[in-house]
Amino acid sequence: MSEKFIGTWKLVSYELRSDDEVTYPLGKDAVGYLMYTNDGYMSAALMASKRRRFVDIVKATSKEVKAAADTYIAYCGKYEVTKDKVTHLAEVSFLPNWVGEKQERFYKFEGDKLILSVSRTYGGKKHTAYLTWKRAK
Repeated sequence: MSEKFIGTWKLVSYELRSDDEVTYPLGKDAVGYLMYTNDGYMSAALMASKRRRFVDIVKATSKEVKAAADTYIAYCGKYEVTKDKVTHLAEVSFLPNWVGEKQERFYKFEGDKLILSVSRTYGGKKHTAYLTWKRAK
C-alpha cells in the first residue's frame, strides 16, 4: 500500500472544519509540499502564500519572527502505512512538541489526489483538518 504514497505531492487545500464553520489556517491559497520516499522517510512543509519578508533578515524583530512562525509548518522523519492511516514519526519539526511524536492521519486516494485528515479538540470544540494534495509534476 505504501507504494501509492511514494513521490512528491503539492498542496491543493488545507481546511479546518468544525460543526459550524470551515477555516483556512494558512489562508485559502496556502502552498506546500509533502514527500514520501521509497526508503520510508517523509517531509512536509506548508505555509501561507503571502508572507511578509523581514526588513533585515539578520536582525528580524520579534513581531516579524512571530508572524513568520504563525504562517509555517514543517516536519520530517519516518512514516508507516496501515490499512486506513499513515503515521508520520516526526524526528525534526518546526513545532518542538511534535519531535518524537506520532502524527497519525487518516488517508484516502481520489484519482491523483491524496486526502489526509486528523481530528483534534481545541477549546472544547472538535475540529477536523483536511489536507488535499495532488501529485506534483
